Amino acid sequence: MTATDFTAPASDAELDELAVNLRARNFDVVVVQTGAEAKAEVLKRIPEGARIHSGRSKTLEDIGLFDTLMESDEYDFVRKQTLKLDRITQRREMVRLGATPDLMINSVQAVTEAGQMVFASASGSQIGAISAGGEKLILVVGSQKIVPNLDDAFQRIQEHVLPYEDARLLEQLGIHTAWTRTLILEREFTPGRATVVLVRDPVGV
Repeated sequence: MTATDFTAPASDAELDELAVNLRARNFDVVVVQTGAEAKAEVLKRIPEGARIHSGRSKTLEDIGLFDTLMESDEYDFVRKQTLKLDRITQRREMVRLGATPDLMINSVQAVTEAGQMVFASASGSQIGAISAGGEKLILVVGSQKIVPNLDDAFQRIQEHVLPYEDARLLEQLGIHTAWTRTLILEREFTPGRATVVLVRDPVGV
């Protein structure tokens, strides 16, 4: 498999089959066509007064959700606070603020056809909230992130996601990234906790 394969959208049939498999794994699933529709689905699921957190997700940036959460006074978005803190001297405070939000919004680096959700991280700061710390979880997933199995998921991260993230950090912060932590959501333990918004159009990396 080459890197270019990791950018191609899945077929409608593949996406519909994934939705069935995710529901069998205790995830609520919404299927939409575009990033704009995905954004609308997320916004209407945000409870009034909820404390919201997210990883710095290219997917959330691409669909315009990150900017909306940052710029609107309507939302209590943890990132508004953590972006004001020093990444070195105030790291523990940043982790604490993001550990137990009412709602965690994120994407994945890959999802298998069977419905296993795979996350890779350098610092791991978002993994706790995705796994259990967030009372509710919403994941926005472009169809290009669907891969046959876990081996292909790791290949996608190594060959496609990691180079992008490394280049982004070098440009923004002058540092390299590293793949140091992996989370696999095999299924959702708590009924009604997690919603997956599947986007037929490719969004994110």
